[in-house]
Amino acid sequence: MRLVIARCQVDYVGRLTAHLPMAPRLLLVKADGSVSVHADDRAYKPLNWMSPPCWLEEQPGVWTVRNKADESLVITIDEVLHDSKHELGVDPGLVKDGVEAHLQELLAAHPEVFGEGHTLVRREYMTAIGPVDLLLRDPAGASVAVEVKRRGEIDGVEQLTRYLELMNRDPLLAPVAGVFAAQQIKPQARTLAEDRGIRCVVVDYDALRGVESDDLRLF
Repeated sequence: MRLVIARCQVDYVGRLTAHLPMAPRLLLVKADGSVSVHADDRAYKPLNWMSPPCWLEEQPGVWTVRNKADESLVITIDEVLHDSKHELGVDPGLVKDGVEAHLQELLAAHPEVFGEGHTLVRREYMTAIGPVDLLLRDPAGASVAVEVKRRGEIDGVEQLTRYLELMNRDPLLAPVAGVFAAQQIKPQARTLAEDRGIRCVVVDYDALRGVESDDLRLF
């Protein structure tokens, strides 16, 4: 990983255009080839980025990042304040707690939970920023990305939103619908998800496991 802090301006040219005026920023170049531009706020979310496969060309004072779609991220550098490289090695990945991991496994085995005719493409579908839990096809053959949580909170919705942004750039997948699945979904998370067009599904873990309910019933 390469970390560069520089005074720079950034111009994105592609399906959309975007401009960031000259200011100090962090430029992050990862081993997978991705380049992202960060400010000292917005938590983890970059101001702009280019996902792999892409290529970085460095000229004095100018970085140009291009992808196969002929989009480009042009970073004009006025002054470099820091430039360092670090070998991070292979990341072991996120380790989910036992219930969440088992819930994902059960949902993969029962994709009909998300609607009649849904089928599993694969678990842990890898994107440039990490794996989405489940990739499904709906009855019409469209892609559906599912993020599975034990407790559905705003962070999980944000995570799925980032996956969807990347996956919808892939012409082989797009359009990709999003589903946020959890045993419990907080009201704020549901509101945010629905505002972003993400469907929420509350999952009965015990029912998926075939465990009898303790609720009183007549029959």
